Amino acid sequence: MTLRQYRIDLGWTTAKLAESAGVSRQSVSAAERGSAIQADTAKAIAEALSKAYGRQIKPWDIEGLNIL
Repeated sequence: MTLRQYRIDLGWTTAKLAESAGVSRQSVSAAERGSAIQADTAKAIAEALSKAYGRQIKPWDIEGLNIL
C-alpha cells in the first residue's frame, strides 16, 4: 500500500500525518509524490502509521517511498 493509501484509509490529511509523525507537511507531500526523503523522516512516518493502525509498519512496507 502507498503512503497516500495508508493516509486516506485513516481519514487523515497530510497535515494530520505530519503532526502525528513530527515532520513537516511538505515532507509528507514530498514522500507521497515519490520524492526522496531522509531515512529519519521515513521512520517517523512509519512509526506514526504503526501507532494509528495498531501494528508495526516499517518504511520499506510503504510502496513507493523513496528513502535517501
